[in-house]
Amino acid sequence: MTAPLLAAEGLVLRAGGAVLVDGVGLSVLPGEIIGVVGPNGAGKTSLLRLLSGELAPSRGSVTLDGKPLSAWRPLGLARRRAVLPQQTLLQFAFRCLDVVLMGRYAHRGSPADQDLAAARLAMSRTDTLHLASRLYPTLSAGEQARVSLARVLAQEATVLLLDEPTASLDLRHQELVMGMLRGLAEAGAGVVAVLHDLNLAARFAGRVALMSGGRLAALAPTREVLAADLLSEVYRHPVVVVPHPHLDCPLVLPGAG
Repeated sequence: MTAPLLAAEGLVLRAGGAVLVDGVGLSVLPGEIIGVVGPNGAGKTSLLRLLSGELAPSRGSVTLDGKPLSAWRPLGLARRRAVLPQQTLLQFAFRCLDVVLMGRYAHRGSPADQDLAAARLAMSRTDTLHLASRLYPTLSAGEQARVSLARVLAQEATVLLLDEPTASLDLRHQELVMGMLRGLAEAGAGVVAVLHDLNLAARFAGRVALMSGGRLAALAPTREVLAADLLSEVYRHPVVVVPHPHLDCPLVLPGAG
């Protein structure tokens, strides 16, 4: 059996009197994309922050390559897992290439030409190479999102934890980014992506973690989770699921409220 790259057991996160994540466990295998979906306030971002080590759980554990996150040194952790938050706020007028090169801190000491090659490859994958000399604050929200993703790719990590990587993107770039992530997974990476677009999850995720009220309502192969009755219950809105007319995946549509 393939060993998981990242594994969580019994994760609980409390903040004040609220329980944001309640008893969540999952394993991330090499070669897969897990789509984390659910309504607003379901605990998706909190779960991702626990998986990344940004937050310490109130209870439960997360291991990376079988070792607790707390036992990893920051540099080693950065080489093994990369994190894309919902927003990347930069107040200074850095060139986009310099922003992407920040991802190479995990490989400090590597030759400058190797860092540059990795940064340029990451920008090529996210269709941002033409923005290399632009100042980051002058970009549109979608362009900034793709440059930030390029910074994450430049880390060359095996585990990618991404919070809404397609949220600001147009249709073409949504497809480009998700297709690129699928390619990385096929090459052996493990990807966890919070997604609001259920149809992107339907197309690109091998498994879906459906969250509701901080708990996992389901964690299973995509077709099993993206079922009309279950989605309607969790989202509290009628949902229709039909076969996609052109692709081998479900098509999720809102029903009449």
